[in-house]
Amino acid sequence: MPTQNSYNYKVVRQFAIMTVVWGIVGMLVGVLIAAQMAWPVLNFDIPWLTFGRLRALHTNAVIFAFGGSALFATSYYVVQRTCHVRLFSGPLAGFTFWGWQLIIVLAAITLPLGITTSKEYAELEWPIDILITLVWVSYAVVFFGTLIKRKIPHIYVANWFFGAFIITVAILHLGNSAALPVNFLKSYSVYSGVQDAMVQWWYGHNAVGFFLTAGFLGIMYYFIPKQAERPVYSYRLSVVHFWALVFTYIWAGPHHLHYTALPNWAQSLGMVFSLILLAPSWGGMINGIMTLSGAWEKLRTDPILRFLIVSVSFYGMSTFEGPMMAIKTVNALSHYTDWTIGHVHSGALGWVALVSIGAMYYLIPRLFGREIYSVKLIEVHFWIATIGIVLYITSMWVAGIMQGLMWRAVNTDGTLTYSFVESVQAMHPFYIVRFLGGAFFLVGMLIMAYNVWRTVVGAKPAEAAIPAPATAH
Repeated sequence: MPTQNSYNYKVVRQFAIMTVVWGIVGMLVGVLIAAQMAWPVLNFDIPWLTFGRLRALHTNAVIFAFGGSALFATSYYVVQRTCHVRLFSGPLAGFTFWGWQLIIVLAAITLPLGITTSKEYAELEWPIDILITLVWVSYAVVFFGTLIKRKIPHIYVANWFFGAFIITVAILHLGNSAALPVNFLKSYSVYSGVQDAMVQWWYGHNAVGFFLTAGFLGIMYYFIPKQAERPVYSYRLSVVHFWALVFTYIWAGPHHLHYTALPNWAQSLGMVFSLILLAPSWGGMINGIMTLSGAWEKLRTDPILRFLIVSVSFYGMSTFEGPMMAIKTVNALSHYTDWTIGHVHSGALGWVALVSIGAMYYLIPRLFGREIYSVKLIEVHFWIATIGIVLYITSMWVAGIMQGLMWRAVNTDGTLTYSFVESVQAMHPFYIVRFLGGAFFLVGMLIMAYNVWRTVVGAKPAEAAIPAPATAH
């Protein structure tokens, strides 16, 4: 029976399992819409299967269902383990699990039906937004309540990143989702025109910056040292990384609005802060990878560590590419092309998904008191996933640059060299390669699901005892 002398692993187990489930669902929808881009007949003329509706479902499922469940699971685990206390308010933690799952189910119903605010990454209508707020405030109470009652005086840096992610996402959600309801299923933003665009991308890019970066850096700073059995390369650098990221990221959103009605100074501000971001991002990447100092040989034999380290390598690549694409002259070529899609997925699949998968492979055996069913299957999963990512992002890089060049090509008399249809036609083989890359990644998730199922089936998980105050962690 769970007691105050043991960690609350129940809610961590629930979120960890749902991370795997929602990963399959979200990526399955992604593979379907990738196939539709290559073969449009696959929407079967059914409105709720069209790309325009399923695309929002895909992004919400992979970011908030898969990524969100991974963040809940890891933050609840890490804050208990590093504070040597049981999670604050078990019933409230349970509410965050069931509330979050309800939000995801409501998204899966409303988005294919076309019930949407049409705001990027914030498509859910106002009643669901209110539920998100209730769950998120409960999450903050559980997380910070656990920190407040900690037995360890020091707050480990992973908790700084988790805490910043929780606070900032709350502010972003409240700011961007402010709306006037006209009925139960429809509302209109309180902002209009260019102000609406600016608030949207303040939200949109910082959803990337805090939900998809700060939160997952919390995962990196705990699970890489634990799996490598090495201390963080530089604790001082981790603190510098934190403050530099927090103060810089929040200004980068306007780079989504180059060459629009947004004032030029605001566009330039977004570009400059995006370039500055390169420094703290690479500082964090170096810190994560150099944690392996003295233990590099473990990469040969430990596929979980490989997931974690390769994810940080993709983090470094994505955070180099992003600032470069924010430069106005580069953006003139890249914006509105599939180069952006390649960039997003090098971060989403390469960084977010791989670090989440690595953390789940670390967590699930410990949560269920079982050895993982097959280390060999983790190895197979790693290579299938990596091949899938490379196919996906390289096809989109090549296709995107080709798109940009075709769109801006002009004849000597000033007329366009190519029609838009010709550029779409030229994309077709690359869309097929992207579909294959996504399919590879999905197969990897199915292998993971089988491995996890064989690990947990029939398990009778025991609660882990909290160390006595005199015991070192």
